Amino acid sequence: MSTVTPGTNTAAPTPPPVVVHDDAPHESAHLEGLAHPVDKVSDGRRGVHHGGAPWSRIASMPIPLYLLMAGVVLTAAITGTLEPSMVSGFAVTMLLGGLFIWIGNRVPVIRDFGLPTILCTFTPATLVYFGLMPEGITAAAAAFIDDFGFMDLFVIGVIAGSILGMPRALLLKAGPRFVVPLLGCLTVTFLMIGGVGLLTGFGFMEAILMVAAPIMAGGLGLGALPMSEMYAARTGNPAESFMGALMSAVVLANVFCIIFAGLLNGLGRRRPQLFAGFNGEGQLIRTTGDAADLTIPEKSESSSYIAIAKGLMFAMVVFVAGSMIGEFLPFLHAYAWSIIIMVIVKIAGWLPQDVEDSATDFGDLVNAIWVPALLVGVSLTYIDLGEVAGSLSDPRFLLLTFLCVVVAGLSSGVIGWLVKFNFVEVAIVPGLVMADTGGSGDVSVLSASDRMHLMPFAAITNRIGGTLVLFLTSLLVPLLATAA
Repeated sequence: MSTVTPGTNTAAPTPPPVVVHDDAPHESAHLEGLAHPVDKVSDGRRGVHHGGAPWSRIASMPIPLYLLMAGVVLTAAITGTLEPSMVSGFAVTMLLGGLFIWIGNRVPVIRDFGLPTILCTFTPATLVYFGLMPEGITAAAAAFIDDFGFMDLFVIGVIAGSILGMPRALLLKAGPRFVVPLLGCLTVTFLMIGGVGLLTGFGFMEAILMVAAPIMAGGLGLGALPMSEMYAARTGNPAESFMGALMSAVVLANVFCIIFAGLLNGLGRRRPQLFAGFNGEGQLIRTTGDAADLTIPEKSESSSYIAIAKGLMFAMVVFVAGSMIGEFLPFLHAYAWSIIIMVIVKIAGWLPQDVEDSATDFGDLVNAIWVPALLVGVSLTYIDLGEVAGSLSDPRFLLLTFLCVVVAGLSSGVIGWLVKFNFVEVAIVPGLVMADTGGSGDVSVLSASDRMHLMPFAAITNRIGGTLVLFLTSLLVPLLATAA
């Protein structure tokens, strides 16, 4: 929102707000009011959910106020007056998500290995498993995720922001070059993990769809969360029967990615010229003159309430269209049809720039604010701690998860090196970045490898790679149903 200070009244300490109704394409460049959420820094670390003073705020709220709010919701749950609704769903999931993110970010070292995400993902399910979570909170979260469609809202927001946030010229010019190691990494990883799954008795297609696909989607928003819904729609089994294994694979792979990134960085320091083009010391491309092809323009430092609303509206209408097409052509999930629609309108250049920017801003808001809430809601609704323990106790599952990370990194490094990328850098981006949890996972991997400046390439990887994996998975799901 913007404000106007009347020139004739200098004594007025606070000028009245002026509501801007102009919806011109350049509005986001001139309106102030919403600082870009993904640019926030908390505790010296970029990309942390719910920024604020390290100890004095939880979910961006002062601790006394947070405790009062949490006490109100808890009292309502205990007394049976917390009715399932969008309101109670937001209250429950955002309060719990903010708390677990706050706790996770307070633990040195371990936080960089995904502790905040792990706490959001598994702590609520653990409390439910041991009967320590009030039934009212669980019911509110379950209705919020399933009945009121918050997961669809989240996923379609991520998809819209990922696709429409990529500059069209970058997709057409640099996309084909960067896609070579990305596609090669994805192909080799899927085939290798499927082959090992076949040899170990885990199953070829099961290994791909239950381990490789959720890991290689480059984040939870385009990985475990929508995939569980897709598998449920195809097989007739409930989504919760898939969620535990999918989430376990993604979270465990993130830890392996961070460790592998640190090892690559250390090897690059000790043996910087292990072979020609091994370590670019932060430079992705070996040949000169091409680096500008793989750059993303800096985002505006501010957005507007109108822009966020436009992005939300457009993303939701696209999902309605995707769902409608899915009813008539059910061989692809509504998410996949939504991806196709957005890719077409993006490449064709049919959307006004302000609408693309608005969709990107809405996607950024979803990623920055609602990830903890969604993880908590999914944990309370879908994750069965017994099934998670069963997955983690299976040595084949652990082996496949570990190999998925190793194969992704090495295959991306080798294929990228063959097309004039530096091995260490291209093994990290797109290789390891495809296999981490996205967002905070990217920050942790690039920090461990001392290559934070590659964050724009991580964004390319997550956007192109994530949507590609989700689309490819939708094509493979019928094979899982056949195998089952």
